[in-house]
Amino acid sequence: MRAVCLTAVNQLEIADVSAPVPAAGEAVVKLRAAALNHRDVWIKAGQYAGLKWPCIPGSDGAGMVTAGDPAWIGREVIINPSFHWGKREAAQGKDFEILGLPRDGTLAEQIAVPAGQLAVKPGHLSWEEAAALPLAGLTAYRALFGRAQLRSGERVLITGIGGGVALFALQFAVAQGAEVWVTSSAAEKITRAVALGAQGGFDYTAADWAKGAAARPGLFDVIVDSAGGEGFESLIDLAAPGGRIVFFGATRGNPPGFTMRKAFFRQLSLLGTTMGSPADWAAMTSFVERHRIKPVISDVFPLVQAGGAFALMERGGQFGKIVVRMDE
Repeated sequence: MRAVCLTAVNQLEIADVSAPVPAAGEAVVKLRAAALNHRDVWIKAGQYAGLKWPCIPGSDGAGMVTAGDPAWIGREVIINPSFHWGKREAAQGKDFEILGLPRDGTLAEQIAVPAGQLAVKPGHLSWEEAAALPLAGLTAYRALFGRAQLRSGERVLITGIGGGVALFALQFAVAQGAEVWVTSSAAEKITRAVALGAQGGFDYTAADWAKGAAARPGLFDVIVDSAGGEGFESLIDLAAPGGRIVFFGATRGNPPGFTMRKAFFRQLSLLGTTMGSPADWAAMTSFVERHRIKPVISDVFPLVQAGGAFALMERGGQFGKIVVRMDE
């Protein structure tokens, strides 16, 4: 079978590799589509823990079960990329790992995974949309509901709109009945976010953008962030008393300073989150089906052009998920 193979730092090739053989309790999925996450780009760049070469990246995938567990053969499925969460709902255990490293991932024509990682593909989604859902959808769902405990009618700010998790957070919060605002350095992305249900947005590169946001619409009950860096102090200022700031990344590094008195005096909660538990996965897929949510697809590439998919994500040109389609 063909697969995307990373053979060294920034060395990507489409290679013929051995087809997977399922172990006991596993199922083989013939993948119809897979999707990229920033994690795949960091692995390619050699900026991720536990690197090994060669490896097949990819955490998101959808396809049909063709072998292995007889209860799943012939079923259309999506794959939960959160492996070995552990017994505690509060946090993952020491054996936790994400599909795509160290275990070979979804950027291949076939994959073998434990049957417990499978869920029936939501019927209202195309193969490309289904493949786009797992990692980003799970991360956004736990951030909003498992960690921030979002309630209908609350005001939400989502920073850096355009990436997969941020867009799912927007769609999920709107479906929950929240008032959602976004930030971006691109006016076009804010316009597209409004079309998805956001009330409006702010250019975070503008001077005093946070003061303008605080004046209208006002402070935020929940803030979702993945950047950190110098801008994190503005998010502290924008959080309403009793507000929750939930973050799942630090693409701009650690905040250079942190004014603790602002957080404790206004009873703020700072909430870290990573991926999600099996319970989060089940709740997320149910929420998507109940609200008929469709992932936003930025671009679709055939497997043979997977290098172009990586290049698009590396330059940050996407709005939504970048999907790799398996050729028939």
